[in-house]
Amino acid sequence: MQAKVNLKIVDEVIKNWGADPAFLIPMMQDLQDQYRYLPRPALVRLQEKLNLPLTRVAEVATFYKAFSLKPKGKWIIQVCLGTACHLRGGPRIVDSFTRELGIKVNDTTDDRKFTLQTVNCLGACALAPVVKVNEEVHGQVSLEKVKKIIDIYAIRKK
Repeated sequence: MQAKVNLKIVDEVIKNWGADPAFLIPMMQDLQDQYRYLPRPALVRLQEKLNLPLTRVAEVATFYKAFSLKPKGKWIIQVCLGTACHLRGGPRIVDSFTRELGIKVNDTTDDRKFTLQTVNCLGACALAPVVKVNEEVHGQVSLEKVKKIIDIYAIRKK
């Protein structure tokens, strides 16, 4: 399900950056903050208002890993698969999240609460295996903790 795109919001973002094509990336960051991904109608509006080829806007959206063209959940779960986390059970933690959430890695739950990702390193090797949910780090995650982590965020508002 795609988010409804309010073009007035897109226009406001463009206005905030002075409608200057040099600020395409920050405009896209603002739009992604708003929608948790870059919806096609928003990109088309950027292209029209900034007088850029749509291919240029799409090129930027797909080049930077920080941008997503797929809707993301409110809570982005990142499971570390760096060396320490891998050796301490990271792949089993990923499997447990996929079972509990009913999604694959890089997918989002139908209710748009959770997106599951893997990362190469979260820089917290002493806490391995590590899971990060948005900006909160959970260390020494066990298979039993996976369900608890999901439950914490399933009821959380912010």
